[in-house]
Amino acid sequence: MDNLRKGFPVLEQYTYLNTAASGLLPESVWEFRQEHDLDFLIKGSLLKDKMGEMLTGVRESLGTFFSCAPNRVALVPNFSYGFNSVLESIDSGSKFLLLKNDYPSINWPVESRDFEVVYADINEELESNILQQIQKQKPDVFAFSIVQYINGVKIGIPFLKKLKKEFPDLILIADGTQYFGTEYFDFDAADIDIAISSCYKWMNAGYGNGFMLFNENVQGKLAPKHLGFGSLQGKYKAHEGNFIGKFEPGHYDTLNFGSLKAAIDHINRVGLDRIEAQISDLKTQMRDRLHAAGLIEDWIANRKDFSPLFNMKGDDTIFNKLRTEGIIASQRGEGIRLSAHYYNTSKDLEHLFKVLKI
Repeated sequence: MDNLRKGFPVLEQYTYLNTAASGLLPESVWEFRQEHDLDFLIKGSLLKDKMGEMLTGVRESLGTFFSCAPNRVALVPNFSYGFNSVLESIDSGSKFLLLKNDYPSINWPVESRDFEVVYADINEELESNILQQIQKQKPDVFAFSIVQYINGVKIGIPFLKKLKKEFPDLILIADGTQYFGTEYFDFDAADIDIAISSCYKWMNAGYGNGFMLFNENVQGKLAPKHLGFGSLQGKYKAHEGNFIGKFEPGHYDTLNFGSLKAAIDHINRVGLDRIEAQISDLKTQMRDRLHAAGLIEDWIANRKDFSPLFNMKGDDTIFNKLRTEGIIASQRGEGIRLSAHYYNTSKDLEHLFKVLKI
């Protein structure tokens, strides 16, 4: 699988196990960015005259990639912008279910508003905790990360489908920033109401681009308030009162959103099936070796559906040792977060295991 590493020069210098913090930029995306800015330098507004056409292409690429009609795809600069926009469209006093210690960009905006908030614990009984809280508290909205940013615990799509079937009026809002790009995802089949994501991690699209996917049925439950000139610009937004335009009030950066389309094109060239297979192999190796060494908790290692993100036990000394040996990771929570993407290899993991002496 060494050919999957081509186009990522960082990998020639480091053992990069830090996609969960920042995904690598493919050379093909970098080349697009170079060409785009050269065109802007030479053509000025003539390039921007085609902005609507370019953004339509991005929207349609996202729709195809995630199996969501493009008129239900909104482009946003990052997860936080999109999520806060959604929160502003939900009635005050609504009850939210959150996961305790979920990503701050999910929990903080909810907690800072006039919502009633209840929590489910993240532990070996995660799914049972969620079900019990829904049955007991009867929330209006469940907002969560599909993959937890600290320890990589993943909520499986089949469980979410089960939730929606049992509680059809519950609005499911999913953060896919640590998930999208790791495996095939069919939005319409997942029964999630709203999925939001930044794309600088596993999508490898660089910074300043993100998206929102909306289920057809949730639109009547929201009252978005953001409006601007951009709300009516471009295909799928030409009619007044269109839904996605209320999440796109202003002008958009064609460099960053063009980078997102270039990143999707790159994924399609590699093949999502190859990406998923490589990640599956690597994450299994990581889980088994780290667990055997006692570096991750039993309940995390025993989950059937798991992500390629792990938080191993380790202090500053171990973290600095990894960095000295050219292994790039992150300190998160009380440990060291390791994450492997498709451009990693078994050799990368063997380097890690050798340094850890496991």
